[in-house]
Amino acid sequence: MSTMNSIRDTFFEECEDLLADLSDGFAAMQSGTHDSETVNAVFRAVHSIKGGAGAFQLTDLVAFAHRFETVLDELRANRLALVPELLFTLLRSADHLSVLIEAARGETSVDNQVTAGFVAALDLWLDDKNSAERAIAPEETFSFAPVVLDFPDLGIDVPQNSPEPVADTHSYEIEFWPKSSLFANGHEPAFLFDGLAQMGRIQAKIDLSNLPEWDQFDPSIPFIGWKIVLETAASPAEIKSVFEFVEGLCDLRITLQDVSASPAPPAEEIAQAVPVPAAAPAPIAAAVSSAPITPSAPVSAAAKPVAAAADTHAPKPTLRVDLDRVDRLINAVGELIINQAMIAQRVAELPVTTDSEVVTYVEDYRLLARDIQEAVMAIRAQPVKPLFQRMSRIVREAADATGKSAQLLAFGEEIEVDKTVIERLADPLTHMIRNAVDHGLETPEDRKRAGKDPCGIIKLSAAHRSGRVIITIKDDGAGLNRPRILKIAKDKGLIPADAELADADIDSLLFMPGFSTASKVSNLSGRGVGLDVVRTAVTALGGRVAISSTPGFGTEFTISLPLTLAVMDGMIVSVNGQTMVAPISSILETIRPSPSELHSVGAHAKFLSIGDKFIPIVDVAESLGLNRGRQENQTPLLLLVESENQSQCALIVDEVHDQRQVVIKGLEHNFRSVAGVSAATVLGNGHIALILDLDAIAFQRTGNQDQPAELGLLAKGI
Repeated sequence: MSTMNSIRDTFFEECEDLLADLSDGFAAMQSGTHDSETVNAVFRAVHSIKGGAGAFQLTDLVAFAHRFETVLDELRANRLALVPELLFTLLRSADHLSVLIEAARGETSVDNQVTAGFVAALDLWLDDKNSAERAIAPEETFSFAPVVLDFPDLGIDVPQNSPEPVADTHSYEIEFWPKSSLFANGHEPAFLFDGLAQMGRIQAKIDLSNLPEWDQFDPSIPFIGWKIVLETAASPAEIKSVFEFVEGLCDLRITLQDVSASPAPPAEEIAQAVPVPAAAPAPIAAAVSSAPITPSAPVSAAAKPVAAAADTHAPKPTLRVDLDRVDRLINAVGELIINQAMIAQRVAELPVTTDSEVVTYVEDYRLLARDIQEAVMAIRAQPVKPLFQRMSRIVREAADATGKSAQLLAFGEEIEVDKTVIERLADPLTHMIRNAVDHGLETPEDRKRAGKDPCGIIKLSAAHRSGRVIITIKDDGAGLNRPRILKIAKDKGLIPADAELADADIDSLLFMPGFSTASKVSNLSGRGVGLDVVRTAVTALGGRVAISSTPGFGTEFTISLPLTLAVMDGMIVSVNGQTMVAPISSILETIRPSPSELHSVGAHAKFLSIGDKFIPIVDVAESLGLNRGRQENQTPLLLLVESENQSQCALIVDEVHDQRQVVIKGLEHNFRSVAGVSAATVLGNGHIALILDLDAIAFQRTGNQDQPAELGLLAKGI
């Protein structure tokens, strides 16, 4: 059972890759940059999903995928034109295919009426004859048509019950030799023979010519093959499609023997019937490559091979590893880095010169530990493309639910982020995309009146900036209605009735718990579960979310996240006698200002003048609720930092020590969340140091006097 579950899990992992191929193909179709191979790739993706689902008796998924690929087959045969209406149907069908896969993976079900609606939409593109011929009922999906299996050496004879030959049939000889990898990937030759039996009359014989002596027999190596004679009206392309899932996992030769009712088609026609892909399809976990069937010589009455070539474009080999194993490796590397820091600390305390061999070895150890850490983190790093592709489906579903027209444009899909960050970002990003469609975009009628395209645009982008990943969601809607937001907040008692807020403060009201601008409850909004869940989820990842809006031109949300949740480069600083770590990705420079560069405004506000700019100064100790560790007239040491919205602030610290790589340890599970502190780490001397949340400190206007006790306990490692 565990082996079958493992194979089943592999199938669903392959489905993720196939759905990504599907999304890429449809994106090319939308942009008009597709070609015939694009359509073939989309067809193969759906066909592969159907075949894998059949092995696990996922009848609903198989039935829908069959109808889906039928329409795609009409498209690739040029019997259907790719008009916008058809593309819309295919996109929505791809969305529903994804829903069915998710349901099958979670062992849940999808409303049959919903599936029937999508099937009906696909059937509109097929004539009645095609619909009747190609429809596949779930109960018929796994029926095995009996075939002739003649095993002379074993004395077994299975009765013939295949369809009788019909006019215009051809006779093909098929030689099939499975490799070890075919069985390792969970394939069963009997299902392949079943597929051939659906095409016509077949006879199959086992070839035992390669069977070794008993003392040389290796059960892990398949020594037997099959020779099959198939009488069918099907084309060579259709015959080869039966073996599409096992290409590269077997040796296959299809030979045209004779023609029963009509002359053999010219070799050129056979070649045209089997399109040759311009490049191998994207590799899936089973590492299946595509080997086209091509004639080796003009066809005559004698047997002529139709295909016998192996694909020379072998996919890049991949290895699937349990995520738990990668996590254990990352934790071990983290401990290695801590151990290196401790050794370096002890060596620094020894009376040795900087050119000593011990110092050189410790430096080599540090560089090696960093290389190992970067290599291990690269294992977990994944592009955000699959996540962004999922958002395209969310946009279409939200647009359908609201009666709006919307399109998602994605940028920076190649940006790589820690897998954990991607997984935990899916829910908040989904919420924000739905919010952009529901609240951000106007109706097509309103957009026309405003002189806009009736179809709204939502731009989703990712980029690296200062050692972090920045994700933006921007719509071209009407922008925030700030007067209405302010009124709702007052009516709900979220702010005082006489409060006067700046635009930025009004925008921040959207993140308050219970805030919603929806006038009625729907599937998308109106339940009081607003953007506060987004802020909570992003903050839990060590990130920040900001908002900006221009009336009439749309709203933009910016999410700033760490690239990884495990290791970071930090600057070691002292604050009120305590050692802390400041993320170096946010630090622009350290400054020891002259008195003429410091300015006071009012009783407490202080600013640093640099050129023609005035930058606010924040005392880190006061922000954390600690006593000030310096004299009032002492010139402060400043860290000039930049936040995710590119605004700058100068933070006062007592001393800067050095820069080093630190391992991030979360506080939520070991202690609890502390304002102004994002995490903790273990230094080379064995002491715990707090990792500062520079963005939170920079914009925290008042300190919390209840925090000194917490910080003291954390500093002692409690």
